[in-house]
Amino acid sequence: MSPLERRWSPGYPVSFPLLLGLHRRGGGDPTHARGRDGAFWRTARTAQGPATLRLVPSDGDVEAAAWGPGAQWLLDRLPDWLGAADDIDGFRPHHRVLADGARRLGGPRVGRTGLVMEALIPAILEQKVTGGESRRGWAWLVRRYGDPAPGPAAGLVVFPGPQTWRSIPSWDWHRAGVGPQRSATCMRAAAVAARLEQVVEMTSDEADARLRSVPGIGAWTSAEVRARALGDPDAVSVGDAHVPRMITYALTGEVSDSDEQMLAALRPYEGHRFRVQRILERAGVATPRFGPKYAPHDFRRM
Repeated sequence: MSPLERRWSPGYPVSFPLLLGLHRRGGGDPTHARGRDGAFWRTARTAQGPATLRLVPSDGDVEAAAWGPGAQWLLDRLPDWLGAADDIDGFRPHHRVLADGARRLGGPRVGRTGLVMEALIPAILEQKVTGGESRRGWAWLVRRYGDPAPGPAAGLVVFPGPQTWRSIPSWDWHRAGVGPQRSATCMRAAAVAARLEQVVEMTSDEADARLRSVPGIGAWTSAEVRARALGDPDAVSVGDAHVPRMITYALTGEVSDSDEQMLAALRPYEGHRFRVQRILERAGVATPRFGPKYAPHDFRRM
């Protein structure tokens, strides 16, 4: 199968780890890979069907190749994926940590995939569990129910479609370590997938309202989706177990898990609060930790 190809000149520095790493759910994510030659591989289930995308940075340009029925859809949207539609003119990183991080990252920009369900299902799986728990469940379900990736990307898998998510039996959710509350939310979202995919044409507030109309989808999950699928630079992760502490400590030096204190620290950056979050995440801000460690619930043993 011959690929479709495109060479694109962004005109600004592109941070592949920043833009593409946001969508990868751990090192075992079967929808992503990094080649020994430095290429970034990514599968997707587009409006035109499954596809595989290979991206290689080349002297400031981006060389892209895509396979499968959705190949042209992916190539047409490549600039959006890499942040071309993102307006960073109003962003002023006053804080030293932000300024240093933004300089190292070359911006940074927020990309938009236009793929709502591919951002939503893993976000639901991440609700109120550790990263390791959610990533194991995600990888297990996608490998079991996804489709082989088009083209030469051996071992990669394409995200299952909505009907497939709705068909997963209770015992396989259990085997994946996904509890009944999260699996039920995934099933409800899959049942209205077509309406949820429409949020890419809405404002962020409209998209938030429609996403949160599904029982089990709250502020945190909505923000995770809007950041990835819509490229919303202001979709900060309210309700996260770690983000408030990281942001508050980086910007104020105070140790707090309070969303209110995080939002107060972010007030000078309204309109760019997720951008700030992403810079600090990539900067590797270390925060003091107190209290007992979270003990994961292994639903597979219940």
